[in-house]
Amino acid sequence: MEIFSKRDGPRREDAEIRRLIERNRGVITKLADQISGGRYSESKKPTTAPQPEGLIIHIGGAAPVHAVEPKIRVTTNGRVIAVDVGTGRQLQHFGDIRDRNGMKVFALATKANGFIAPLDDAMTDALSDVNGVLVGPAYGTADLAADIGRRLDIPPET
Repeated sequence: MEIFSKRDGPRREDAEIRRLIERNRGVITKLADQISGGRYSESKKPTTAPQPEGLIIHIGGAAPVHAVEPKIRVTTNGRVIAVDVGTGRQLQHFGDIRDRNGMKVFALATKANGFIAPLDDAMTDALSDVNGVLVGPAYGTADLAADIGRRLDIPPET
């Protein structure tokens, strides 16, 4: 039985080839440039980083915070919400206009009406009398938004 062990360091043949390549580096580079049209040496040169010419670079703090301007909005899919006019973000969800037996009824966002995130007690108390109100030609969505806005001192969206 023979045991072959790997020697430390490169093999003798590899070391000879490496020395041959290093001794002839100039000739190899010259041939590579001739074959590539000079691109070989060009690719070995360090490249400069791109300069920011004509760019607007903003180094500063965060954007200024604007004051929140809430308005009551009734969406096309029947959600009654408070939105920030400046950003369009929803601030509060008050409830939905639901279809019950062919009639449109406002359902306040409470646990009893099946909402996962119900309104807090103070807001529920302020809006409890609009829960179950019929929404139709006599009392439209604009009237509902105005009533909710009056109770919470938030103007409706026009």
